[in-house]
Amino acid sequence: MKSIEEKLKVAIYSRKSVFTGKGESIENQIEMCKDYYCKMYGTEDEFVIYEDEGFSGGNINRPKFQELLKDIVSNKFNSLICYRLDRISRNVADFSKTLELLQNHNVSFISIREQFDTSTPIGRAMVYVSSVFAQLERETIAERIRDNMLELSKTGRWLGGQTPLGFDSERIVYIDEEFKERSLSKLIPIDSELKIVNFIFSKYLSKGSIHMVLKELLSTSAKGKNGGEFASMSVDDILRNPVYVQSDEIIKEFYVTKGITFCGQPNGNGIMLYNKRSSKNKYRDISEWIGSVGKHEGVISSSDWIKVQENLDKNSKKTNPRQGTSKRALLTGVLKCAKCGSPMRVSYGRVKPDGTKNHYYICNMKAHSCGSRCNNPNANGTIMDNDVIAALMNYNEEILLKKFKEQAASYKDISIENSIENMDNTISNLKIKADNLISQLSKTSNSTTQNLLLGKIDVISNEIDALKLQHADIYNNKRESSINLENIKIVIDSFSNFIKLCTSIKNLESIDDENIRIALRTLIDRIVNKITYDGVTNEVSIDIWGIKKN
Repeated sequence: MKSIEEKLKVAIYSRKSVFTGKGESIENQIEMCKDYYCKMYGTEDEFVIYEDEGFSGGNINRPKFQELLKDIVSNKFNSLICYRLDRISRNVADFSKTLELLQNHNVSFISIREQFDTSTPIGRAMVYVSSVFAQLERETIAERIRDNMLELSKTGRWLGGQTPLGFDSERIVYIDEEFKERSLSKLIPIDSELKIVNFIFSKYLSKGSIHMVLKELLSTSAKGKNGGEFASMSVDDILRNPVYVQSDEIIKEFYVTKGITFCGQPNGNGIMLYNKRSSKNKYRDISEWIGSVGKHEGVISSSDWIKVQENLDKNSKKTNPRQGTSKRALLTGVLKCAKCGSPMRVSYGRVKPDGTKNHYYICNMKAHSCGSRCNNPNANGTIMDNDVIAALMNYNEEILLKKFKEQAASYKDISIENSIENMDNTISNLKIKADNLISQLSKTSNSTTQNLLLGKIDVISNEIDALKLQHADIYNNKRESSINLENIKIVIDSFSNFIKLCTSIKNLESIDDENIRIALRTLIDRIVNKITYDGVTNEVSIDIWGIKKN
């Protein structure tokens, strides 16, 4: 413990959202904090500086602030001072947690702009009140920005983000009605990508199936935005996007009928759809959506686009049974193609006289591209399931148990009983000393003696608080270690249970046991990194914790 005569360490935290030397710069904040502290407390204590420039106060994901939090826990300083309250955080919850951390480690917080000092009860109360107003200000600014964005959306401009397939964005400058120079972003066409868009719409109109369109795209090696592979969802997004439709009165009526606010005069340009999702990426009510005539030309006629929407809506209402959920398909969702790395899904043959169906696994890329992108032969489902089960049953148990033990060794069962008991005894003894000092304090009227006793009581109180924190740390480490050990035991039990269940079945080809399926999926989820199938060599590879088994 430091003696009373030693200099105190005082932390100064400064933050600015943008890099600039004007106004409340990082340097100005630090100097003002130093001056304020020296004037108020008349001492030249040691200052520890933490600077975050170019970081918002909306969250605490800032490098120097995170370092500051660690140093608070390590008790590296006695006070924290900043120029203004929102330098710490504009978020009430984050600020409250920081303040609680400071209080738990006996670190006072001083804000010179608001003149708050948490070493006093009224100071702590006022900090909480002020932090509420800081967040209210932030939310008000965010709401104002959102309102401005909605007003801008009515002009049909591009508001940023990933541009849709077929377009890029550019910033243009124009003169408004008051002869003031303004700028906005608009979509500009990319001819090579728009050819793919037209291909998607024309194929869907002729085939009436997203699955068939996807096959065509994959078989021709067409690429999506940024060179990505097409998938059913990305094709659906393109077909649903009104950015491609040529606006007219029919399209306007289409949106108005749905209850969507429509802005602008239809002129053949595409439609920009705004305000569909909230900041938490959840769909808003359709009455809050805004459709606006854009600044770019549409490429799909209104009649074709509406036909596509009607067909999509009709298909989405069909109740086709979901593929790949049969109890017999044990490896659905975990088996990968050794040729291209795509998932292998389950498919079914015709119904046999006894009412059953054979199942097999097929590469998704092969199925979607009609074999043009992958030619890995299909896998017989029954044989594949049994091969994987047999491989797991015949896995070198010694190697696997060694792996289990290595994992468990990193989570040793920590014996903390002696440490806890010693800490409890020390805390009890310190409390007795403190009570004795308090008793002496009540019996003396000498101010010098009183100050000396108060100092000793304060030192003992700090020691007790430090021991309590150590007590909590040891308990948390013990709890985490116990959880990890329990997880290892679950895996071991799952493996043993799986072996016992499979061993009890004489004919693996007749496996249709829900318990085995649950045991198998538990093992796969916890210890199997990958299962791949090569139909040319007929090789099944199972990677368990980095140990491959063929």
